[in-house]
Parts: sequence; C-alpha cells; structure tokens
Amino acid sequence: QVQLVESGGGLVQPGGSLRLSCAASGSISSIYTMGWYRQAPGKQRELVARITSGGLTKYVDSVKGRFTISRDNAKNTVYLQMNSLKPEDTAVYYCNADIRDYSSSYSSYWGQGTQVTVSS
Repeated sequence: QVQLVESGGGLVQPGGSLRLSCAASGSISSIYTMGWYRQAPGKQRELVARITSGGLTKYVDSVKGRFTISRDNAKNTVYLQMNSLKPEDTAVYYCNADIRDYSSSYSSYWGQGTQVTVSS
C-alpha cells in the first residue's frame, strides 16, 4: 500500500506565506510526477503545480511568481511554498503522485487534502 500524507495548511492573512508538505510512504519502487491540486467551494479541482522526477516544473498562471514547487527524492516528499497569498487561493489543497510500487503496479495516488484559508 502507498500513502500520501500532507501537512502545513492553515489560516493566513493576505500577503502571508505557507509551506505545504506531502510525504509518500509504503511499497514504493519509483515516484514519477508529483503535484499539488486545489479545490475551492463550488469549483472544480485544478492543477496548481507539478514537478517531474527530473525537476521540470509547471504552474497554473494564477500562481506563477508566487508559488514554488520542489521535491526531495530521498525523502519521497514534495513541497509547495506559497508566498503573497490572496483570498482567492483559499481552497483544499491535495497532493498527487504517480507511483510504481514493488509489484510493478503503476497508479496515481492522492492525499487526504489540507485546508488553506487566506483571510484577514
């Protein structure tokens, strides 16, 4: 079994910063692309940022220049540094990872989600 466990969400004022972490554990052979998605009330889940195993990154336009995704392959962990937060960044943030386990099964896994609220 593979698990993704997120941490780091919370309440922050506009202009503030938060750092999300997501650690993968279990029967992991290889981790490919890792990413962060978010879902605001009444809206569809959207990709925020993703990073390949080689470090290539992609961001949604609304967070470019404010958010930075990174990963520590030795720790099977992906991070999302969020700066200059805006109220419209308020959402539940989900970690996602494409993982091959020791049985060679390849699947996309999701974390449980962490709430980020930007409000004064």
